[in-house]
Amino acid sequence: MTSSKHLLDPELSPMLEAPAFKLNDEAMAQARITPITKTAPLGDPAALGITREEIFITCEGAPDIPALLYRPATNDKKLVPGYLHMHGGGYLFGEAKGSDATNLSICSKLGVVVLSVDYRLAPEHPIPGPLDDCYVALAWLHNNASDLGIDVTRIGIGGESAGGGMAAALAIKARDANEYEICHQQLTYPMLDDRTGSDEHPADPLVGEFIWTAQSNQYAWNAYLADTPRTAPQVPARAESLVGLPPTWMHTVTLDLFRDENIAYANRLMAAGVPTELSVFPGGCHGYQGVPNTYLGKRYAHEFMDALARGLGTR
Repeated sequence: MTSSKHLLDPELSPMLEAPAFKLNDEAMAQARITPITKTAPLGDPAALGITREEIFITCEGAPDIPALLYRPATNDKKLVPGYLHMHGGGYLFGEAKGSDATNLSICSKLGVVVLSVDYRLAPEHPIPGPLDDCYVALAWLHNNASDLGIDVTRIGIGGESAGGGMAAALAIKARDANEYEICHQQLTYPMLDDRTGSDEHPADPLVGEFIWTAQSNQYAWNAYLADTPRTAPQVPARAESLVGLPPTWMHTVTLDLFRDENIAYANRLMAAGVPTELSVFPGGCHGYQGVPNTYLGKRYAHEFMDALARGLGTR
C-alpha cells in the first residue's frame, strides 16, 4: 500500500501513533469493551440550559429502542426543529452516549430537539433491524411532535461514518414510504457503498490508511448485510435514483476511505436536483475530529453547526 503519511495534516500527527486495527470477530468483540470505544463521561445539560432524558421507544413486534432525548429547557411556546441523530461505529459498535457532547451542543446552540437513537448492531442484528429502528425513531419524532414542541416540517436527520450511512439509508426509506417528511440530511464522511475496498472496487491507495481500512470496511459490510440483497435503501450508493431526497450537507476528507464514494454520492444528488453542499478538507483522515484543538477540527465544528442551522431553518 502506498503510504499517505506525508499527506496527513501535521496537527493530526497523533494519528500516526494509533495501533494498526484489523477488524475481525475477535477485534470487534474487544472494540466493544476497550477504552478505545468506551464512552466519555456525559456532559451536564443543566449547565447549558437544556434537558437530557433516556427514553425507550416502543415498537410492536420488536424490542424497545433506547434513545437519548435532548430538549431546550424553555417556556417559549414557539415550535422548534427536530434532529434525529445516528451514531457511528461501522454498524458494529458505538452508542448514542458517545455523541453526547455534540448533541448537547446542537441542542443548546441551535435550540432544537435532538433524538439520538441506539439502533441495534450487527452481526447480532443485521439488516433490516437497525434501519427499522431508525425509521421507528423518525416516526416517533413526528407522532410526538406536538408534545415535544417540534415543527414537523423541520425535522432533519444525520450522523457520522456508519451513522451518516444510516441517515442516508433512512432518507431513501422515508422517501419511498412517503409517510414522514425529512427537511435535511447532515452527513459526515458517511459509509455508503459496500463495494468500496472490495476486489471489484479497490480504493485509491492514498485513502484508508488510518483508522478505517478497506479490510475493515468489507468485514463490517458483510456483517451488516449478512444474506440480505445488496440494494438500497440499506446500501445508499446502490439506489437507482436519488430524486426526491432531502437537501444535503456532505462532509469528507482527502485521506478517508469513504472520500470517493462520498464525492460520487454528492454528485449524484446534485444531478438528481437535490440541493447539495459538499465539503472536502485536505489532510484529514477518518475520525480526525478526535484529535483536540486542531484547525481542521475547529473548522469542521463551525461548518457543521452552520450547515445544520441552515438545514433546519434556525439561522
